[in-house]
Amino acid sequence: MAVNLIANTLKGIWPMLTIFLVVIISIRITYLKVNHEKLVFYKEFMSLIFVIYALLLYNLLTNTELNQTSGFNLVPFTEILRYKIGSTGFYWNVIGNILLFVPFGYFVSSYVKANKVNHILIISILTSATVEFVQYFIGRSFDVDDIILNVTGAIIGFLLYIGFSAIKRHLPKVFRSDTFYNILCAILCFVAFIYYLKIMGIQIG
Repeated sequence: MAVNLIANTLKGIWPMLTIFLVVIISIRITYLKVNHEKLVFYKEFMSLIFVIYALLLYNLLTNTELNQTSGFNLVPFTEILRYKIGSTGFYWNVIGNILLFVPFGYFVSSYVKANKVNHILIISILTSATVEFVQYFIGRSFDVDDIILNVTGAIIGFLLYIGFSAIKRHLPKVFRSDTFYNILCAILCFVAFIYYLKIMGIQIG
């Protein structure tokens, strides 16, 4: 269901996303050339992935059609405990709200080189609270439980970043080189490009 949701969201925003990506990629390449800076493909690719993630997150969290309720909840765990574990509502509203912010926690931790959980904690609380505040004024609801779940997801993302960083430091030198990650991201980029063309309705072969 989550894959279908992401696919449907991409179908709705691909025109805007395509224009945005062309503009930001061309500006970035020009910047690197003018300033004589080295292009490290995997770092640029990961930055673009974060941009796409942020746009998808914005669309999902501000789409009033995905939410049928509105209101204001300031009592922690009221909504979380309302759903039976294993139910559809539990997966969508509890697990879903956690998973939505796992990439946020990972990408932000990677960008700021976070080594303490409070480095990501304040950013995630501020971001999630802002989202909930905006949602309340566009016909959705402000729910403190969503903030708790989003921050939990961001912390999981931070822990993944710490874990992957520790693993990377103990890998053989070849698996820590820019060349290895450039090749890996080039493969991912090709697969993502084919999938994106499919989203646009363009069939290859």
